[in-house]
Amino acid sequence: MKSTSGEYYQGLDHIRAMAAFMVFSWHFVHIGNASVPYEYVPTFPLASLFEEGHTGVALFMTLSGYLFAKMLNGKQIIYKYFFFNRALRLLPLLVLVIFIVGLRKYFEGENIAAYAASIAKGVVMPTLPNGGWSITIEAHFYLILPLLFLISAQNHNRLLLIILAFVLLRTAIFLTTGTVQYLSYWTIIGRIDQFIFGMILSYWSPFLKGRHISALLVAIIFCIYYWMFNLAGGFYKIVQYPSPSPIWIIMPTIEGFGYAFLIAYYDETFQFSNALWARALALIGTISYSIYLIHFFFYGPMVKFIHAHIMSIDNYPTAFLWSVVGFLLTCPIAYASYRFVETPFLRFRRPYTIKSNSIQERSESLSTKTA
Repeated sequence: MKSTSGEYYQGLDHIRAMAAFMVFSWHFVHIGNASVPYEYVPTFPLASLFEEGHTGVALFMTLSGYLFAKMLNGKQIIYKYFFFNRALRLLPLLVLVIFIVGLRKYFEGENIAAYAASIAKGVVMPTLPNGGWSITIEAHFYLILPLLFLISAQNHNRLLLIILAFVLLRTAIFLTTGTVQYLSYWTIIGRIDQFIFGMILSYWSPFLKGRHISALLVAIIFCIYYWMFNLAGGFYKIVQYPSPSPIWIIMPTIEGFGYAFLIAYYDETFQFSNALWARALALIGTISYSIYLIHFFFYGPMVKFIHAHIMSIDNYPTAFLWSVVGFLLTCPIAYASYRFVETPFLRFRRPYTIKSNSIQERSESLSTKTA
């Protein structure tokens, strides 16, 4: 994970690779494979994070909050260049995917005007195709990021008040409508907790270095929680979808804290060598945005091909193993997407940060010259 300033965080690319696989496996096993019921619950709690792999989106968003706080803390930000750089990073592939989906819909005889309307609504609502809805939420986070930095300038822990405010908002919505799953999962109203916990734990991260016991306890508790969530019915089967369960009031909060704690621990504790496994995993993390957007074109045909020509994958363990194969087969295509669609635009990026000490030095220098 390399920033505009040239800083590189290999461990964070490892986490991005894991998040991409979680989402891919969820779609491969369930969305593209009707043979595996949503009610399946693995015996081993850790496996529920993959069986309920939609949570990979929460990991992505928590990581975004962590990364931007890590990169921008203590620096003056030129926001017009920040937004310009984020557009260069995200829009080329997103626009291409929107075009391809639209082209497919046209040849299948679907209503293109309705599709165009859904794309227009995607600026605010979660209507963009191929997972693009999450890019909408990312964009909303970028827009409020200046305010978040302003609030946390004197005391980073003030950000906890924003989380509390959104928990109360989701509670009010739940009490009024009887459900809050849609807003918690698909919009910034829920996802804000994950971004903010990522930011907060980035500031706390030096204190988590080498805290192996604490990290292990958080990981165990988080896995057991997700196993219990899975046991209760998971994303689609806690009574129905959208769920009337109040768990969705705090679901983003639990995911945000759990992932943020483990991200900070992993980032601070481990120094990675030039080992092949570390570089390979980091490369998958580097191309994870392409994996995320384009895998929607492939997981369904992959499942159909396996069912028709290789074997039945009507149980979770077998389907999960095949999802690993499908993921690895998608990576070369994602690399081509990264290399030829994403990368060419990155050369137009502009530096958007000024270190605070540099600002102070320039100010002192100006004062000296004036005197």
